[in-house]
Amino acid sequence: MRERPSARRADPADSEADGIIEGRNAVLEALRSGTAIDKLYLAKGETDAALRRIAAMAREKGVVVVDADRRKLDALSRTHAHQGVIAMAAVREYAGVDDLLSLARERGEPPLLVVCDELSDPHNLGAVIRTAECAGAHGVIIPKRRSAGLTAVVAKTSAGAVSHLPVARVANLPACLKDLKQQGIWVFGTAADGDTPLYQADLKGPAAIVIGSEGTGMGRLVAETCDFKVSIPMRGKLNSLNASAAAAIVLYEAVRQRLG
Repeated sequence: MRERPSARRADPADSEADGIIEGRNAVLEALRSGTAIDKLYLAKGETDAALRRIAAMAREKGVVVVDADRRKLDALSRTHAHQGVIAMAAVREYAGVDDLLSLARERGEPPLLVVCDELSDPHNLGAVIRTAECAGAHGVIIPKRRSAGLTAVVAKTSAGAVSHLPVARVANLPACLKDLKQQGIWVFGTAADGDTPLYQADLKGPAAIVIGSEGTGMGRLVAETCDFKVSIPMRGKLNSLNASAAAAIVLYEAVRQRLG
């Protein structure tokens, strides 16, 4: 009789390739060795001293720690032996926002940044990073929470772009946008109800393009921080685009203007 797929134990090597680190000893060793960790999932309500120590060490290193119920942990697990803790390794270190601006100065170009407001789908984030790199953007900015990170899935979807394009992760996205504005960067948010048609937006100068989440678009505070809300012409019966498709359209309009 064939074994049911859900009952199979995954090869630990497969989990490692996916950036999934499971079990207390494995996660603790990853933290001690300085492995870049994107996110740590911890069993909700767990009072075990070893797990508390792991969580404290992770927070000390700036890792996002997420309380998760057993069902969530079981769904993430590849080995079915997670012992109440799963870490998602980052494929590379995050950059700082200043690194992105420094790259623009080195190239002698006005900054072109992409800001992803809570893109939780790793495939969407990977596609945005790929497009941003192809369009010559100077980097991508994501929030620490409620967002996909630089996991193996994102790296694969980006077709290797994560190795070439810096990605910064910030704790407070509205505060980051305000800081960018103080440095002379115009913030353009994409919105279906935007009052600036895309082809009337001036994207030749320093620009940060904000792409909203897959379901609800930009958050209220992020939207209020934008200088312009840009709408993409919609000629069909649907009124919205996939986040990565919207990013591609706006980015390449910026490319067109900058080449003109």
